[in-house]
Amino acid sequence: MARRLYELCGKDPARVFSPYCWRIRMALAHKGLEFESVPWRFTETERLAFANHALVPVLVDGERVVADSWAIALHLEETYKQAPALFRGDPDTYRFLVAWNDSILQGGLARFIVSDIPSLLGDAERAYFIESREKRFGKPLHEVTAGREERLPEFRASLQPLRVALRSAPFLGGATPDYADYVVLGSFMWARGVSPLRILEPGDAVHAWRERMLDLHGGMARGAPCFGA
Repeated sequence: MARRLYELCGKDPARVFSPYCWRIRMALAHKGLEFESVPWRFTETERLAFANHALVPVLVDGERVVADSWAIALHLEETYKQAPALFRGDPDTYRFLVAWNDSILQGGLARFIVSDIPSLLGDAERAYFIESREKRFGKPLHEVTAGREERLPEFRASLQPLRVALRSAPFLGGATPDYADYVVLGSFMWARGVSPLRILEPGDAVHAWRERMLDLHGGMARGAPCFGA
């Protein structure tokens, strides 16, 4: 049975924009594993009933069904031990990086790009997204991202931990990328896929790192539908 990865998209099934799906896309490529991308949309929860899960990514790997990006990464590492390692040492040592990414980086990015997402969605998904996200933020989406250009310098300054980590090596994983790089890249691919806003400036060490990441695995990330920001 072919490997299948259920991934979030909008009207364009090729525009995968979930940061969690991008982590697994890159992890599969890192392991040298081929997969079929199965488009999934916000209102299609019933299509994931087989996985007893309501969100993507979901990986069907032979007879095994694995939901949640962290669980999938662990599954890939355990199942494909002869392929390049995703983790250097105990995977639990990556939990802080994942928590920082999800709360600080991803949470910060949302306040710059969330209002760009509805235009990429079909009618049903658009209504769901707007209602659920406005409830989450407590305000209309255009107010969430208001004044975003003026707020960018402060956000860019918050990326200093990444710059420090990249001073001694080209990747967060060291000489070569690992799951830490894929977690952080997933957040930037989310922004790149849904918004024309230029998050990173050329000349920034984080921008240079992202450029290296975009070229990995035959340019998988660089070739994905995006706004190029």
